[in-house]
Amino acid sequence: MKKIKIGNKLIGEGNPCFVIAEAGVNHNGSITMAKKLINSAKKAKADAVKFQTFKTENLVAKDAEMADYQKRNIGKKESQFRMLKKLELSQEDFHKLKKYADDKNILFLSTPYDKESVDFLKKLGVLAFKISSADITNHPLLRYVAKKKLPIILSTGMSTLEEVKEAVKIIRVAGTENLILLQCHFNYPAKTEEVNLRVMETLRQEFQVPVGYSDHTMGIEVPIAAVALGAVVIEKHFTLDRSLPGPDHKASLEPGELKEMIRGIRNVEMAFGSFLKFPTKSEMKNRKISRRSIVAAINIPKGTLISAKMISVKRPGIGIPPKYLNEVIGRKAIKEIKADELIKWNKIN
Repeated sequence: MKKIKIGNKLIGEGNPCFVIAEAGVNHNGSITMAKKLINSAKKAKADAVKFQTFKTENLVAKDAEMADYQKRNIGKKESQFRMLKKLELSQEDFHKLKKYADDKNILFLSTPYDKESVDFLKKLGVLAFKISSADITNHPLLRYVAKKKLPIILSTGMSTLEEVKEAVKIIRVAGTENLILLQCHFNYPAKTEEVNLRVMETLRQEFQVPVGYSDHTMGIEVPIAAVALGAVVIEKHFTLDRSLPGPDHKASLEPGELKEMIRGIRNVEMAFGSFLKFPTKSEMKNRKISRRSIVAAINIPKGTLISAKMISVKRPGIGIPPKYLNEVIGRKAIKEIKADELIKWNKIN
């Protein structure tokens, strides 16, 4: 399976999972809060911190309604345009955030929602584009992004397999082969029973590309499980405080939870090990203590023919292993063997 390099990170099977801390619009339009989110992502040891770059006028009609989850999470009714306009950052803001992330040595990413934002992010120096599930059928935007020749991470929420096929074809024909697909359930929060992590394998087999998972569930169990199932990228929303006003805070992790999720991912990766079955160094010590040996059940005088009733198997495992029980039975004791004493080959004939 192909591996893709973003910055100094190699992404693909056999490499550490690439963790994207999705700040999104959880800065609430404040560059100060956005910098705090970068700090939190770095402290949690995420590989990248990601924002969203858009011009509200290019993204949504002025009378478009908010999604149900946005209405529910915000707790009031207003137009999607008005909501997003308050969450929009300027190009100057993004210049500052990119530099701040670079100084913190964490990869800066942002999702573009229009061609102007694509051009701006390319000029800003992003090393990859992350495309939202919402734009998987936006073929003009996919084609435009693909022509920039940067790696693309594409979420596939709300889509059919046929729609994913169309999107992948558009991207490849436009000239980008460095593509990562993310299984995603596009709801905030997503229901665990609707996540369908097994789709990752379908995407991997169908398109022969690295596959990951963009998570919108509450908690950290599902993304960790996704890594166990082979996800090479994990994207997860996070916030400074879930009680803050805004559309995505309630379905986001708080800083301590983000740190715990990444710790869990790294622990799972350590547990992968290799395909070889062998006892480890620490197990070798325990084998002597925990395994059993053939021992005398009674005092066995010298010259006695050993019967099954005269022997037993007990710990420790430093004598004759129990698998040789039938070979011991019927032999003669050439020395006295006391009850509970390990039977050794040099004491029987």
